[in-house]
Amino acid sequence: MIRLSRLNGKQITVNALMIESMEETPDTIITLVTGKKLTVLEPAEEVTRLATQYMQSIGLVAGTIKSLDSEGL
Repeated sequence: MIRLSRLNGKQITVNALMIESMEETPDTIITLVTGKKLTVLEPAEEVTRLATQYMQSIGLVAGTIKSLDSEGL
């Protein structure tokens, strides 16, 4: 779960696993897999960072990603 801010400043907790897509208009509109749309103050990049951090914390995403440079490519 990630904490985000609605346009009125109130906090909302969102299940990061339910996020289907995001767009900035300039506010960030999050579309959930249910079709529900949420508009939040955080930029899409921040929402992505928070969602990735959450997924790492529950073991869905590896904590580190090997860069192509380290493989000698």
